[in-house]
Amino acid sequence: MKQDFVFEHLVELCRATHEQLQQQAAHSIDTTLVARNWLFGRYIVEFEQGGSDRAEYGERLIPKLSQALKHKGVKGVSTTNLKQFRSFYLGRKAIGQTVSDLSNLVLEKGQTVSDQFELSRRPTSLPLHAMADGLLSHFRLSWSHYVALLTIDNPEECRFYEIEAAANSWSVRELERQIASSFYERLALSRDKEEIRRLSREGQVVEKAADLIKNPLVLEFLGLEEKPTYSENELETAIIDRLESFLLELGKGFLFEARQKRFTFDNDHFYVDLVFYNRLLRCYVLIDLKRDKLTHQDLGQMQMYVNYFDRHVKLAEELPTVGIVLCRRKNDTLVELTLPAEANIFASKYQLYLPSKKELKAQVEEVQAELEKGGK
Repeated sequence: MKQDFVFEHLVELCRATHEQLQQQAAHSIDTTLVARNWLFGRYIVEFEQGGSDRAEYGERLIPKLSQALKHKGVKGVSTTNLKQFRSFYLGRKAIGQTVSDLSNLVLEKGQTVSDQFELSRRPTSLPLHAMADGLLSHFRLSWSHYVALLTIDNPEECRFYEIEAAANSWSVRELERQIASSFYERLALSRDKEEIRRLSREGQVVEKAADLIKNPLVLEFLGLEEKPTYSENELETAIIDRLESFLLELGKGFLFEARQKRFTFDNDHFYVDLVFYNRLLRCYVLIDLKRDKLTHQDLGQMQMYVNYFDRHVKLAEELPTVGIVLCRRKNDTLVELTLPAEANIFASKYQLYLPSKKELKAQVEEVQAELEKGGK
């Protein structure tokens, strides 16, 4: 009899939390749902760890709890969802240590879980109204966003995507696309050890020209077939037709200015494929498209474009122009030998399909191992 009685307290605790958070937060439904799900995950974990009848239920706990909550009229508590709530809490247990008196969400600190469940028969003993703001402040995304983040095993990578999704107001679809295109790994490949760590603490920070670069740039959203027969003009046209997606792939702070921007000197006309302005760095960013292999002539041409903008276009208070040559194939040694060390010019590969996360993760691990080795 005692076993069923304690389980009923777990059910009551979840039901009371659901009702109180639902009533007080009609103005912020998404984050309230996230807070509710985190609390459900906490209740489940604490019940498994300390409930007097946990051994009785074992693996049947989640299905039985789902059925009982549905009977109480609580929605969104399928077996799959409850497992997600549990995983969500386990990945963010530290939140409970940073919210003032968060332990009182269940009841008084120091009480046993059985005591908490015993007293939870009285819904008014849950001070959720007083503590909800402190808990909600830790969640800036919708529950659908967090479900997408649950697919990421690496906690540093997960934290990076959470920061970026909130800072850039990514939709769930945009978040899923960035995860699928290995945004984190592509940024990490061009950064040193401390900058890789910084990604998980602060997200993508744009402070210098090199911070804009990803390798490779993934243009699968253009819908172009993976073949060598399309022209640079076709690639350029596809980018303009899907400019919003291209800006998202480029990263933070980009504004589109012109396509085939013409400038003239000595009666010769020159055309820059794409001209952008980055409001964070306060500088022009020139992009030249090459459908195949990068040559030293391509880099020299971009150097000329950058020099022209620096001398005749940019304002005195703006930072030096950045040049990016996008190509299908590039040789890092060629770039190093052609460009001076302080050049504001970069070569970046692009590809028309989503990269293999396994391959990119392996490359990141290899880079990190080299950095660790070099630091010793």
